[in-house]
Amino acid sequence: MSISTTIIVGIIVLIVIIFVLRGVRIIPQAETWVIERLGKYNRTLESGINIIWPIIDRPRVIHTRHTIVDVDGNTYVRNRTTCKIDLREQVYDFPKQSVITKDNVTTTINALLYFQIIDPVKAVYEIDNLPNAIEKLTQTTLRNVIGELELDETLTSRDTINSKLRAVLDEASNKWGVKVTRVELQDITPPNSVRDAMERQMQAERERRAQVLKATGDKEALILESEGKKAALINQAEADKQTKILAAEGEANSRIIKAKAEAEAIAKINEALANSGMDPANYMLAEKYINTLKEMASGQDSKTVYMPYEASSMLGSIGCFKDMFQK
Repeated sequence: MSISTTIIVGIIVLIVIIFVLRGVRIIPQAETWVIERLGKYNRTLESGINIIWPIIDRPRVIHTRHTIVDVDGNTYVRNRTTCKIDLREQVYDFPKQSVITKDNVTTTINALLYFQIIDPVKAVYEIDNLPNAIEKLTQTTLRNVIGELELDETLTSRDTINSKLRAVLDEASNKWGVKVTRVELQDITPPNSVRDAMERQMQAERERRAQVLKATGDKEALILESEGKKAALINQAEADKQTKILAAEGEANSRIIKAKAEAEAIAKINEALANSGMDPANYMLAEKYINTLKEMASGQDSKTVYMPYEASSMLGSIGCFKDMFQK
């Protein structure tokens, strides 16, 4: 084999090696390439081994961004170009930006955006710089959403803001082949003067709540104390009532028993007087006289007792009664 033939064979082998190295592409999982043939879209490579024609087939480059955090904790964003399109869900940490609320308060907000490239062809051909477009769209949409809310609503309605942002961004980025999955607000930082006023307001609110709780406790204590006194008075009144009822019932029973005894005594006296032919009325009247005389003579200062003239005849009748009963 001549030298010229050897050179030609070597050139051919080198071309084949270059063809193999440039024509065989191994695409990792969850990545893809957009291939252009002579400047026109040809196909989208899938993960695995793919073969392209060198020179006439070229992958289309796209813009990407990476967030770098230094040792001091500062965040930097670096933009670069690559032919690899990542199909996984990605997150962009946008720099802090100033927005104005509905009540004209300037607030600094830091947002996170989670998105995923669904259609690589649209992500390449429908927008020039996808990361920059997503960032600017997020910033403008965030300004519009925050501009419709007051500061208090902004601080307490993060979920509402996230939902509105996600809906608007997803609709706007749909033509770019991008699906916005989630939007999160990291930090909402009002001005120092507003934060001081909020702290004073919070302190005043806490003091007001403490006073309200103390007043409520004092009120409940007074109510419980008055209810206790009321229950004690009711119980005492009920006890007095029952005592009086029992005393009245005892007195009534005593009078009934005494009346029954007197009735039985009178009945026996009447029976005895009737058998002897005497008048029961004179006996009863004489008994009343005698009891009255006892009361008149029972006093300490009673030295003289005056008796009516009619009492002598009445006492004589009683003496007759005595003699009769002795017989």
